[in-house]
Amino acid sequence: MRALDQARPPAERIVDDPYAPWFLGKLARAQLAAGPLAGAFLGALTGYIQARHRFMDDALRRALTDRSVDQVVVLGAGYDMRAWRFSDLLAGRPVFEVDYPSTQRRKLRLLRGRPAPPVDVRRVEIDFQRQTLAGVLEPVGFRPGARTFFTWEGVSMYLTRAAVKSTLGALHALGGPGSVLTVDFWQLLDSPDLIATAHRVSAGFLHLLGEPITFGIHPEDGEAFLGRLGWEVNDLADAAELARRYAADGRPIYPANFVVRAVRR
Repeated sequence: MRALDQARPPAERIVDDPYAPWFLGKLARAQLAAGPLAGAFLGALTGYIQARHRFMDDALRRALTDRSVDQVVVLGAGYDMRAWRFSDLLAGRPVFEVDYPSTQRRKLRLLRGRPAPPVDVRRVEIDFQRQTLAGVLEPVGFRPGARTFFTWEGVSMYLTRAAVKSTLGALHALGGPGSVLTVDFWQLLDSPDLIATAHRVSAGFLHLLGEPITFGIHPEDGEAFLGRLGWEVNDLADAAELARRYAADGRPIYPANFVVRAVRR
């Protein structure tokens, strides 16, 4: 979905990720070749994924530009390429990419032989069932208590409430005061109309695909929820706000998610 925007002129892109096509399989490459037709087929979810990434990009750019953070952690990194995309702003600050071993190793394999920018990327393998974030980060040079930019994208809705709270608590313990968190959440659309009903049904469909949505929170409750865990929300964007900021061309934004920027107290 990030790669789809590369087919648009630069001025029309929500997110500019030239590396995204590198990681696509055959089916996704075929979809990419279809250009705008693929985006139309994938619908509002494409717009949301792009806008979510852009929201987090903007937060990271701000933190790096005003030098308010000393290190970056990408939690559940997958095929995130912010370390390369923001290499000119990092100025020696390390980026810790944390994910499962199989994902990390596939990413390294696909990047092998490609010219890399001068950036300090430390890829951290973790088995969340057996290891803690502190246990895997500190041995590779993470500095507990330093001002840290955390990004946690597209994960919280697939965890239990206890797991979400535990992770947010762990990030609070690792980062010093002033650390920045960007995270997205799923919400239950409670309108009785057909569109909201379709989105509620789609959540059940994901369960059949093996990715059940297990945690949701309403945007009205996001500030209080994060506040109880030591995070002060200073920017929250639901679908309407994401559309206002980033979708000048009128492309639809999936309505059942929202994105937050918060600062550690």
